[in-house]
Amino acid sequence: MIEALAFYMFACTAVAAAVLVISAKNPVHSVLFLILTFFNAAGLFVLLGAEFLAMILVVVYVGAVAVLFMFVVMMLDINFVELRQGFLQYLPIGGLIGIVLLVELLVLVGGWTITADAARSAVAEAPAPEVTSNTHALGEIIYTQYIYLFQAAGLVLLVAMIGAIVLTHRHRDSVKKQNIGDQLARRAEEAVELQKVDIGKGI
Repeated sequence: MIEALAFYMFACTAVAAAVLVISAKNPVHSVLFLILTFFNAAGLFVLLGAEFLAMILVVVYVGAVAVLFMFVVMMLDINFVELRQGFLQYLPIGGLIGIVLLVELLVLVGGWTITADAARSAVAEAPAPEVTSNTHALGEIIYTQYIYLFQAAGLVLLVAMIGAIVLTHRHRDSVKKQNIGDQLARRAEEAVELQKVDIGKGI
C-alpha cells in the first residue's frame, strides 16, 4: 500500500513537473522544474530497486546537465521580450513540425514489437540477484559492452562545459573586465598626475 502511494506520488509529480518544463515562460524556471522531474524519476528508480540508476540520474543530470544549462541561461543575459516577439509569426511552422513529430512517434510506437530472440537475449544477459548486486552488474555492462558509448557521453558533457565557459567569457561592451597585461605595463607617470593648485581655487 505504501509503495503504491509512493509510486503515484512520484509519478504524478514527475508528470506535472514535466508539463511545467515546457509551459514555463522563464527558462530558469523550466530548469528548476526539470530538476524536480529528475528527482521524482530517481525516486521511481529507487522503488524499482535500481538505486544505482537513481544515483546516476541525480548526480549526472541534476548535478551536471541541468545546473550547467541553468548557468548558461543565467549568464547569457537573454532578452526574453525580444524572443517572444516572433512567437505568433512562427507558430504555424512550429505546430506543423510538432504534428509531424507526433505522427512519427505514434507510427514508431504502434509498429514497435519485441521479438522472441530479443526477449531471450535480454533475459540471458541479466544476472541473478543472488549472484551479484545491481551496481556490480550495471558496472560490468557499462564498462565492457557500452564503454565507447559511455566515453562518448563524457565527451558530450565536456563539450557542453567548454561551450558554457566560452559563452560566459565572450566580449560584451556593457561589462568591464580586468586586463592583467595593461595593469602590469602601466607606469607611474600614467597612474599619477601632479597638478599645482592655486590657493582658493579648485582644479
